[in-house]
Amino acid sequence: MIIVVAGMPGSGKSRLVKEFEEKGVPSVSLGDIVRAETQRRGLKLTRENVAKVSMRLRQEFGQDAVAKLAIPKIREHLGSKGAVVVEGVRSLDEIGTFKSAFPWEEIVIVAIHAPPRSRFMRLKGRRRHDDPESWEEFEERDWKELRFGLGNVIAMADYMIVNDGSKEEYERAVKRMVGRVLKERREHGGRNTT
Repeated sequence: MIIVVAGMPGSGKSRLVKEFEEKGVPSVSLGDIVRAETQRRGLKLTRENVAKVSMRLRQEFGQDAVAKLAIPKIREHLGSKGAVVVEGVRSLDEIGTFKSAFPWEEIVIVAIHAPPRSRFMRLKGRRRHDDPESWEEFEERDWKELRFGLGNVIAMADYMIVNDGSKEEYERAVKRMVGRVLKERREHGGRNTT
């Protein structure tokens, strides 16, 4: 089973991925793949360089370029654990690439929605090199994500968490969601029933 975790920047994807990892499901981050490719190309890890490499990969190899780069890692995890979480999918093209590469695997999309103001404050507090410093940068990044097609992935989600309350409420929602996804998929034999 491939569990895709999708959400806008700052929505809470990393916490959900961590919970799956704690339950023994390994993960692959498409963002980490882009950051590694940025360094491989001899560029410093800055917001501008990571965005540039992300766009360049898609121009050079198609809208599903990052998903293609992730296939070996996904294959490795599926071989050892039978399930993997993929974080950072931005388009249905990427989902299609996974379906083509792994036609025997069920693909489940878990989306997280959080209000823009909450996400902006989280990103400012996180202080990662590619996080926006101003509301304008934040909006620009959101529009870029939506142009990639992230909204379509979220719209096609099998499961949804709304992260608009306290940190404790989100923690409880994450634990419930991971338990639900793993339980329901075990009951269906880990294969797509549709």
